[in-house]
Amino acid sequence: MATTTQKNTLAALVLAAGLGPVAAQDAALETQIVDALNKVYGVHPGFRTNHAKGVAEGTFRAAPDAARLSKAVIFNGSPIPVTIRFSDSTGLPNLPDGSPLANPHGIAIKFHLPDGSETDMVINSLKFFPVSSGADFRDMLLAVAESPPGAQKPTKLEQFAANHPNVPRALATVQTPDSFADEEYYGVNAFVLVNGMGERHAVRYLLAPEKLVHLAAAEAAKRAPDYLIDELPARIERGAVTFHLKAQLASTGDSTKDASTPWPNSDEVVELGVLTIDKAAPDSLEAQKKLLFLPGQLTDGIEPSDDPLIGLRDGAYAVSFSRRNP
Repeated sequence: MATTTQKNTLAALVLAAGLGPVAAQDAALETQIVDALNKVYGVHPGFRTNHAKGVAEGTFRAAPDAARLSKAVIFNGSPIPVTIRFSDSTGLPNLPDGSPLANPHGIAIKFHLPDGSETDMVINSLKFFPVSSGADFRDMLLAVAESPPGAQKPTKLEQFAANHPNVPRALATVQTPDSFADEEYYGVNAFVLVNGMGERHAVRYLLAPEKLVHLAAAEAAKRAPDYLIDELPARIERGAVTFHLKAQLASTGDSTKDASTPWPNSDEVVELGVLTIDKAAPDSLEAQKKLLFLPGQLTDGIEPSDDPLIGLRDGAYAVSFSRRNP
């Protein structure tokens, strides 16, 4: 049986539902997903289809143990410039930061490499993903769109969740932070780190704040609509924001291809380095229009796992970017 938190999170999805089914499923799956997101959240020119909010800049410096796991240049200990985008969920640019619909919150990191290339990391506050495939994600969005307030019970979304029990479980892992800087972010997809000796380790990323602070729903509802994005520049002006990037190493039996299956807390966790954020973009709206973060945009020493969502996310993000910048 779903808890109150799970029901509230699912209900928040329903509040954003459109007026009927999404377009016919005759396009590529990536396009179908973006179409479904547009149907649920509407089309907002110049904004991302999902996760639109604010941009900052900083530096990443790897910890000594990182090179033991990967030969990637971002893990060699030198300072790597980064561009960071924090985000609310959904594609609603005016969504209040304290709304339950704004969960999960996300962070995307673009590492600017010495040779002029880039590698990206796109993670969020969900501890694991609600579904394991792009088709199921599309169908979940279809269920949201077909479950408006007043829909006959059980709604399409309730039926979908009943047949996909990890949906309510995953959504129950999110809470509303008091600051983007006080949230913990998880990489739901597995990647493979390759070191200089050719040794390979499947990992999921974890970005931990200096302190983790969540708000009760009643307190979050009292906050100003843009409290997260307004608080971040003020905090950075007082001093740099830091996070610790870590890697959870897969143990025997951990699935690398199913993002909806959490790995056990007993897995080894290795610190990869410190992310320091020391500058907020003066115009986040303009900055985010030009940014495309791709989970599969990798560099030597980091490889995709067998998780099918990695390539699918790349394709969907590219479709979304093309619509944001026609």
